[in-house]
Amino acid sequence: MEIPSPQPRVRRKHRSLAQELVTELSQQIRDGQIKRGEKLPTESAIMEAQGVSRTVVREALSRLQASGLVETRHGIGTFVLDTPSPSGFRIDPATIVTLRDVLAILEFRISLEVESAGLAAQRRTDAQLQAMRDVLDALRESAAHSGDAVVSDFQFHLLIAEATGNRYFTDIMSHLGTSIIPRTRLNSARIAQDDQRHYMARLEREHEQIFEAIARQDSDAARAAVRLHLTNSRERLRQAHEAAQAGQE
Repeated sequence: MEIPSPQPRVRRKHRSLAQELVTELSQQIRDGQIKRGEKLPTESAIMEAQGVSRTVVREALSRLQASGLVETRHGIGTFVLDTPSPSGFRIDPATIVTLRDVLAILEFRISLEVESAGLAAQRRTDAQLQAMRDVLDALRESAAHSGDAVVSDFQFHLLIAEATGNRYFTDIMSHLGTSIIPRTRLNSARIAQDDQRHYMARLEREHEQIFEAIARQDSDAARAAVRLHLTNSRERLRQAHEAAQAGQE
């Protein structure tokens, strides 16, 4: 008698397909079914075994990599890391998909960066201040030529974190910047239905206020300037979010 081959699993909730696959593969790794250092099955094999599309598989692998559990070696495959990433703090960029998510991240950044700016004003060196000036000049140049100002924008915020002298501010900002801040900032003007030039001019003014407060080592003013900058961003996006919801009703 011929034994039928296992049928691909059919999942019910389309929106959670990738997360379900992440959970399943993570469990297989923890249970030792896939050992540390071993190569994961190919995308095609996972698709067939789990009954999901290639897009879902790639999304799941991206999340596993973001969590520090696996690494992808170009042209070879995806391998389970021998030692999981020591960092327990992870924000998966794949989960930041709605304006509500972006607003939550801005709220978190306010709590982090307001105090960071206050400490930077107290502790910054002349060399660190000059580095901030150089980045703001590069940001203005990018905006003037309709270039990609995201990198310079993030570098300014990262330099403030570095000027605190506290590596934990720098570590968290580095993580946020590489995975989240560029993605959200790229479309901010469009989401807020704002003219790009006007939007960049306002950002430039807000950044200059932060810089000037740090330059004169005024901690209270630096905190206030960062709070205003990030609160303004949150408010613009919140209004766009509410307008979008109203339009769907």
